[in-house]
Amino acid sequence: MCFSEAVSISAGGVLLFGGAYAGYKAWTVNKRYLPVSLMPAFAGLQQLAEGFVWQGMTGGNAQMVETAALIYIFFTWFMWPFWIPLSVYALEPKESRRKHLFWIFSLIGLIFGMILYVPHLIYPEWVDVTINRGSLAYEGTMLLDFLMPRSATNLLYLALIIGPPLMSRYRHMRYFGLTLIAVTLVDFLFLRYAYISFFCLLAGLATIHLIYIISRNHCRHECPELFS
Repeated sequence: MCFSEAVSISAGGVLLFGGAYAGYKAWTVNKRYLPVSLMPAFAGLQQLAEGFVWQGMTGGNAQMVETAALIYIFFTWFMWPFWIPLSVYALEPKESRRKHLFWIFSLIGLIFGMILYVPHLIYPEWVDVTINRGSLAYEGTMLLDFLMPRSATNLLYLALIIGPPLMSRYRHMRYFGLTLIAVTLVDFLFLRYAYISFFCLLAGLATIHLIYIISRNHCRHECPELFS
């Protein structure tokens, strides 16, 4: 989380616990939920990584900051753009006309995420972590900065993670898409000084919505032949 090491680790623990519960429910209710159920756990691991970024920053350990930040942005830039579309794809019934679109979204997200993340493994100095107004700010250089404005990169990123839930057959997954839109608006309007950290925090907490969907088996009401 953006505010301190203790808060980041606490948030990570809560999300990991919730993700374990979601995974258990997905395994027992319907395995189509499994990709969705992993998202809270991934968010928890990401928050734990940020806890170590904080520890490195406050302790003056540049190597810890670099390693933990690379783990953190692995989820930010690589995992989410392809995993969210893939999760929606796994839920979608075979007869859905949109199912193939979610596969395309996921493939684009995988390529996009590799373009965003892999260069940082080659040039770790591109990751620039600072403390701004008491919060962690992740800035630095991206490969796509040489091709297009950062705002265009951010728009493509948001389209990949918000578009598929909004197009899902299931009403509650569309609600999750609206939750992500709310997260984006709050981040853009009020928290731009550390927008990556705050966005990942709020989006991570938004995955609690997914735990609710799985625990109540909400997809059953709209597709009983698959989720009964």
